[in-house]
Amino acid sequence: MRFVAEPAFVLHARAWRETSLLVEVLSAEHGRIGLVARGVQGPKRHVLRAALQPLQSIRFDAVQRGELAQLTAAEAVDAAPLLHGDAAMAAFYINELCLRLAPRHDPQAELHAVYARVRECLRAGAPLAWTLRRFERDLLEALGFGFDFGSDVDGVPVDPAARYRLDPEQGPYRVLSERTGERRDSATGQALLALADDTLPPSDDIASLRLPLRAVLLHHLGGRGLKSWDMMGELGRLGRRGEAGRETGSE
Repeated sequence: MRFVAEPAFVLHARAWRETSLLVEVLSAEHGRIGLVARGVQGPKRHVLRAALQPLQSIRFDAVQRGELAQLTAAEAVDAAPLLHGDAAMAAFYINELCLRLAPRHDPQAELHAVYARVRECLRAGAPLAWTLRRFERDLLEALGFGFDFGSDVDGVPVDPAARYRLDPEQGPYRVLSERTGERRDSATGQALLALADDTLPPSDDIASLRLPLRAVLLHHLGGRGLKSWDMMGELGRLGRRGEAGRETGSE
């Protein structure tokens, strides 16, 4: 198979041998594609190497040989968002989710469009937590794992004053217990309705979505978590230690 001027987003690139890269891209027509980019480390290949950075929108030519395609040409379509700090970590998370969940060589026009939207949200500096929760919702829908956030598993409309956990296959079910653990792992009905309507909820409601959606994603990831989750958890712990140190005057 030949790819000619195929539009795609770069998800990941890593060095391979002395002068080459192994690159993973997300295309609309062919889903996730693995590419071998040979001889890109020399001083005269800077433009090509820059086009193969994560988050970059490209058009590429390649020839499929076995599982990986041999890249013959690639050019950047635009400038990738320049991200720092939490936004850069969010991009790493988005790319890792796509790498783990998007199948190879399976048309993914909807996911490609979802990726394009979240990329522009990151570029525009949109609120990160809400941007990520919307992306998780849209990713699940694009891959065929989505469900109705506005109704519970019995078809009853979600109550904005109640709390819900998320069954990975069927969707929200109401939490009747007031135990701390049950509440911590549940989302507010208000937050679920906001996701269903795509309207920005209060920050506390947004925060309540993180763990329930993570549980759904973990199910579809086969129970094996993401490196980005570990990294974000470690950064959070370091941040809390730093704040504690400043409060006690130890830093």
